[in-house]
Amino acid sequence: MTNLPSQSELRAFDRMARRVEVIGLGLIGASIARRLKQLGWYVTGNDIDTSRSVRAKELDIIDSCGVDLSAPFVILATPASSVVDLAKSLFADQRRNGVIVTDVAGVKAKIVGEIGHSRFVGGHPMAGSEQEGPDGSDPDLFNGATWVLTPSNATDPDAFQAVRDLVTLLGADVLSLAPDRHDALVAVVSHLPHLTAANLMAVAADASTEHAALLRLAAGGFRDMTRIAAGDPSIWPDIFRDNSQAILVALDALRDRLDEARRIVATNDREALFELLDYAKQARRNLPARVPLPETLAECRIPVPDRPGVLAEVTTVLGEIGVNIWDLEIAHSAEGDRGVLVLAISEEVADQARVALMSRGYHPSIGSLG
Repeated sequence: MTNLPSQSELRAFDRMARRVEVIGLGLIGASIARRLKQLGWYVTGNDIDTSRSVRAKELDIIDSCGVDLSAPFVILATPASSVVDLAKSLFADQRRNGVIVTDVAGVKAKIVGEIGHSRFVGGHPMAGSEQEGPDGSDPDLFNGATWVLTPSNATDPDAFQAVRDLVTLLGADVLSLAPDRHDALVAVVSHLPHLTAANLMAVAADASTEHAALLRLAAGGFRDMTRIAAGDPSIWPDIFRDNSQAILVALDALRDRLDEARRIVATNDREALFELLDYAKQARRNLPARVPLPETLAECRIPVPDRPGVLAEVTTVLGEIGVNIWDLEIAHSAEGDRGVLVLAISEEVADQARVALMSRGYHPSIGSLG
């Protein structure tokens, strides 16, 4: 369910018309537009691919296609290579007096430095999915996500506050970073993972030419690690060009880790392997969650027939007794017509969940994730 803004958030826009122009209607731009339109804003959208604009209008994601000279906000949801020229043209247009511009590009230092305008506030939402375009848009995409804003010494404080309030309306948590600091950090947590996922997927695809069954064996872990490789590739060349130095540093760090992992495997160093895996496990569990997790989680594994409706049946059983599912994975069997649902639930309700599932003919097993 989409969260409604608080009255204090609404008051932040009392001075401004609730109108916005979104340039670029890919996943991020269309999701922004959809959310703001749900909140009662008048949203104008346009895209270099006119079919996306038409589709966004058909889906009621935007109110109109084209340009809105009266919009106090323009959001540039385009590839990084076009942001500077677009922003400069907006600020040079005398008909757009006082317009505030922000963007969503994944690299910031070069963009912020070249635009250099007081009413430009660089931004980067740390959210996304493998979906594309207006059809893949989600108004809740940013709920609980971190949205980085990268003000410079030239940034007007009122413009920054207005963009911060706008991002908050989208459901995101705002983090303010210097542009170069942002680029160094996202090289590790965003750019490197995408390149790693792409290469892991490429290794598997290469091997599948000799072993036709290989990709059929890909289970949950492999699919989780390579999910982002299914995203739109068009945004990445600009990012890797503009943030190459930080990405190279991150790649060197990963290469060093992989070299050490190779040594561990080659020498059967069990102690070092355990230390590495445990170190990674603890670090992974310490990642901040979008939604606060209970202190202890249990893993509920449920063998199920591979048939339509079984997922809905299991989740409904648990929903009826008030059990929240914090995470879910479907592990299909490589053979036969069965699979396993792997659910993360609170340990406090694990026994209750087991009883409810057994009453419906399932045979769950419960293990601790703590």
